Amino acid sequence: MSGRRTAIIIGAGPAGLTAAHELLQRTDILPVVLEATDAMGGISRTVNHKGNRIDIGGHRFFSKSDRVMNWWLGILPMQRVADPKQTITYQRRSTTIEANASAPDPEVEDRVMLLRQRRSRIYFNRRFFDYPISLSPETLRKLGLRRSMRIGLSYLRSALFPIRDERNLEQFFVNRFGRELYATFFQSYTEKVWGVPCSEISAEWGAQRVKGLSITRAVVHFLRRLVARNGDVAQKKIETSLIEQFLYPKFGPGQMWDEVAGMVRNAGGQVLLRHAVTKILTNGNRRATGVRARREDGSEIDLAADFVFSSMPVRSLIRGLDQPVPENVKTVAEGLMYRDFITVGLLLDRLRVSDLRDNWIYIQEPDVRVGRMQIFNNWSPYMVADPSKTWIGLEYFCYASDEMWRWPDEQMIRFATEELERIGIIDATAVADGVVIRVPKTYPAYFGSYGRFDEIRDYVDRFDNLFLVGRNGMHKYNNQDHSMLTAMVAVDNIIAGRVDKSNLWEINTEEEYHEEKSESKR
Repeated sequence: MSGRRTAIIIGAGPAGLTAAHELLQRTDILPVVLEATDAMGGISRTVNHKGNRIDIGGHRFFSKSDRVMNWWLGILPMQRVADPKQTITYQRRSTTIEANASAPDPEVEDRVMLLRQRRSRIYFNRRFFDYPISLSPETLRKLGLRRSMRIGLSYLRSALFPIRDERNLEQFFVNRFGRELYATFFQSYTEKVWGVPCSEISAEWGAQRVKGLSITRAVVHFLRRLVARNGDVAQKKIETSLIEQFLYPKFGPGQMWDEVAGMVRNAGGQVLLRHAVTKILTNGNRRATGVRARREDGSEIDLAADFVFSSMPVRSLIRGLDQPVPENVKTVAEGLMYRDFITVGLLLDRLRVSDLRDNWIYIQEPDVRVGRMQIFNNWSPYMVADPSKTWIGLEYFCYASDEMWRWPDEQMIRFATEELERIGIIDATAVADGVVIRVPKTYPAYFGSYGRFDEIRDYVDRFDNLFLVGRNGMHKYNNQDHSMLTAMVAVDNIIAGRVDKSNLWEINTEEEYHEEKSESKR
């Protein structure tokens, strides 16, 4: 490595690959990325099944952070738009992307970011409802007069007499939507995702994911749409859950991370696949000195490092430290919980329902276990080998200890097919092909020992050259842009010689908040 300083980066997901790219662009530190699997992108990867591509969980390329938006478009430029007079703003400060002849045409070029319209709905009581709930006349008609009145009175009660000491997710939702709307459109899906009642989940989950969403904001947004259409990709003034358009790589999110990995390698960094980190090596004095990794053939290697970035699950990190860990820290780490994830891809000759222009549909039906359905044709038409077919993904949430996790693929495909037929969306006879993808530790849980997570943070932050980044690395339900920002800020800290890591932990779902804070100081 030419005697230069080295950073070992655990995991080739958005956080890990962003850290590697940033180090190469901005420092003389050489990154070595160690990835346990054979694919780039972590849960933001794209799985290719016979030319049909699956986006694990669905990844809109949208961020309130100009830094992230610039970064993405520096890797994959935005497509040529249809209207040659159209100018699309994506930054706050007058910077624009203009439609012109030099912009890539996705029909000809592959390295391109598509501009896509967002549409998602809720499937409840065998009917479709807008998501977020718009409370439009159509929605009220479908709900019926009696239920609509209950929703209105329930929301009014919550607005006038909110729960003061908001401790759990149920209270979080009730305060913003009222108990009736919460029970109708939020409870079933959320409890499918987590496998526990909302009353047992920390309210911090709501603050992390949907803190800016409420009935009031949804109604105001609905009224704005009646007046004018927003052509701003940045959508700075719009709550994230209400955005109307987003960017998307032609071949799904994994295309972005394959591109970044290639750039890292071309710039002199290393990305080593099938290298599972088993040990964090230290000098016993609050510094990481390297890692031990197990290769595919079972052999192990030790790699020295000046810096270590970890996006591995926190529980695995604590288990892997080569020095004695305080008992309280070990107890909290062992009590951290993770929700696992299964996607069933189904290739269909036809759908039973029409007008499915959605990116995804939340299945709020309590009589089936499927939680969400993606329609990959609507993310990008290039995700499907045969455009005459419909390529969907059915999402199931479970624990790796559950029986469902161990079902043979054929049984899982049959089960998913039967569920979707039962609720009236497909006919089983229309299924032409299927595939099952299991993803462990997809969702870090906000229950278990999570309430004591600060004990882990306080301990790990003492290692001045060890940086926890990304979703599993920080046990935070981050989107990929927030995972990227944790890596960017970690590199900022190295460059600035900053040891305090509090700015990493402050990165939350609305990075716009941090940008506004910075501007207010100018």
